[in-house]
Amino acid sequence: MESQLEFDVLVIGSGAAGMRLALGCAPTARVALLSKGTFEDSSTFHAQGGIAAVLDEHDSVESHIKDTLEAGAGLCNPGVVRFIVERGRQAIQELIAAGVDFSRETGPDGKPFYHLTREGGHSHRRVIHAADATGKAVATTLSQRVAGQPNITMFNHQVAIDLIRQKVEGRRVGRCLGAYVLDKASGHVRAFLARVVVLATGGCSKAYLYTSNPDVVTGDGMAMAWRAGCRVADLEFTQFHPTCLFHPQAKSFLITEAVRGEGGRLLLPDGTRFMPNFHAKAELAPRDIVARAIDHEMKRLGLDCVYLDISHQPAEFIKGHFPTVYKRCKEYGFDMTKQPLPVVPSAHFTCGGVLTDLQGRTDIEGLYAVGEVACTGLHGANRIASNSLLECLVIGRSASAHILEAQAQAPAPAPARPWDETGITDSDEEVVVAHNWEELRRFMWDYVGIVRTTKRLERAQHRVELLAREMDQYYRSFKVNGDLLELRNLIVVAGLIIASAMGRRESRGLHYTLDFPQPDGSQTPRDTILVPPNFSGVSAADLRLWGEQARAGCTA
Repeated sequence: MESQLEFDVLVIGSGAAGMRLALGCAPTARVALLSKGTFEDSSTFHAQGGIAAVLDEHDSVESHIKDTLEAGAGLCNPGVVRFIVERGRQAIQELIAAGVDFSRETGPDGKPFYHLTREGGHSHRRVIHAADATGKAVATTLSQRVAGQPNITMFNHQVAIDLIRQKVEGRRVGRCLGAYVLDKASGHVRAFLARVVVLATGGCSKAYLYTSNPDVVTGDGMAMAWRAGCRVADLEFTQFHPTCLFHPQAKSFLITEAVRGEGGRLLLPDGTRFMPNFHAKAELAPRDIVARAIDHEMKRLGLDCVYLDISHQPAEFIKGHFPTVYKRCKEYGFDMTKQPLPVVPSAHFTCGGVLTDLQGRTDIEGLYAVGEVACTGLHGANRIASNSLLECLVIGRSASAHILEAQAQAPAPAPARPWDETGITDSDEEVVVAHNWEELRRFMWDYVGIVRTTKRLERAQHRVELLAREMDQYYRSFKVNGDLLELRNLIVVAGLIIASAMGRRESRGLHYTLDFPQPDGSQTPRDTILVPPNFSGVSAADLRLWGEQARAGCTA
């Protein structure tokens, strides 16, 4: 196996953002597309709901923007929101042209039309979907396009370890020119070198004990970017999906928000509906409100779960609109056409991430970030339903256009130093990794979950500092493997989440603390921007300017 491989563009991550960007670069650049497993392990592939876009003549871009800003609780960048929402129709048309088979219905005139559903926070039906497996349809179509591109080489079962930065003559800050990557099949580490590197690694919800995310979503890109010197923003805003199926064997299986969009009701065990007590939009309230309401009722009554009921709808309607959910629930012994489904909240989406602009550029020259790993300013303090895939597609397209120009001018990478395993041994203490993994996810759920307090955050901070010291010693002593690398990254992002949450002394959006239960009342809410010790990308004045631009709606 070669110790070094060289390409024009290295894309780490094979979800919608990574594949869309790779396809955009493929006409004139040689692209390496790395996947931790395969594209089927991505969050995109498992996404059920759909993609929010203005497609109905009775809807408007202004309405979509307004809904997004309201859900974001004052922290969305208005200019970014407009940029992405205005390009929604184009993104959907590209997917349709590529072959994505979105759900259709037949009108009174006998002509078919695309079915649009409504999800939490939206004032119109604007979520286009492929039944209840939209992500699978999008990911499969994009992967087929990727396979047909001779300029894209797909590498499966690869785990990125760290970014490679190299000094460039005449420049104050070194460029990112690659990454060290573990091949899980062989156990060997090699360097992938490129003129441009893209992080498309998704979020970090596996930092929590209960999550709807696939196992691979362990904050790798955020941790690598932080270690390399990139700022991160707004990581206190973890979105908890209100309705994951409550069953011991139903690992990470969420019940799509579209079930509530089509009339599903949240009930207590005695059949009482409770969401009208918490918000005027009831079950269609933004996800943070629904998740907190469920958490409140579970704690108030000592419940293991609440129930989601759509059995009042015709059976054929349910089976037609939610075939995947219906089938999986039947496998676990629940018939959603006849009975309510037991549900609980779980960590679902990371609204913050690596700080980027609308072209995906980070603080480090040559390094881009797209998708859930990035913080563009779209989501603010709370992501509105189905804007995430839209962001992946729009920013993936925008970033690829910029990269095609940038990589042509970028220097070819110099050979990297070989991966050094001098003095490294195989670990005989794998139990340490397993134990620390469980400890981390448990205290993050207990102390940094849906409802927080200062004391809980302080406890979590103390524990994550201990784990970080243990991990540093362990990482330096033993040969790397997938579990070790994922735990290393989760410890980093957990620390960043805790630090961000401790810095926000108010409740806003997804961050709710009993010690400061109200927003601070400021006319210009602030973003939480964390700066790594080795940060040297921009000046302090530029650091302040990002927040000012977000408030003013500037996209420059």
